[in-house]
Amino acid sequence: MVDKDRIEDLTKEELIKLTEVFAKNWIAHDGSWFLSIEEEEGIDTAIKYDIEAWRKFTVVEAKRIMGFLGLEKNSGVDGLRRALAFRLYSSLNEDEIVVIDDRTVEYRVKTCRVQAARRRKGLKDFPCKQVGIVEYSLFAKTIDERFETEVVSCPPDIVEKDYYCFWRFRLK
Repeated sequence: MVDKDRIEDLTKEELIKLTEVFAKNWIAHDGSWFLSIEEEEGIDTAIKYDIEAWRKFTVVEAKRIMGFLGLEKNSGVDGLRRALAFRLYSSLNEDEIVVIDDRTVEYRVKTCRVQAARRRKGLKDFPCKQVGIVEYSLFAKTIDERFETEVVSCPPDIVEKDYYCFWRFRLK
């Protein structure tokens, strides 16, 4: 429990915990609106709206992270590596960001809070591939317009059993 009245009074450790609380709140809101549409209109309609929401949000998120980190536009593999580590849900999922070479970086998600929540509720895995293609492609292109994004593995097409999803980004 925190016995403080203002964010400015929090310790470093308390601020880190608070970022996790904020991220959990955000992902709960994201899931709530998605499930509301899914229950009323079906998963295809929910995915349609999710894609449009991510089309807008991921660019805003990338630009704000760039500003926070002081990244210049077209900052390459190192810029994307750094930006991926600061995404809103980075504190919630166990992931790996691996630089393969000076033109390629991979993002591998080992645990996924969204899929875990759906399973707890008795729901099927969210087939997030088509949403992820928009989300990750636009995030990477906002960091550096030269990036091409490849989905290696993502529901419903999981081919890498050790990861929920697996993305590869290459500079053209």
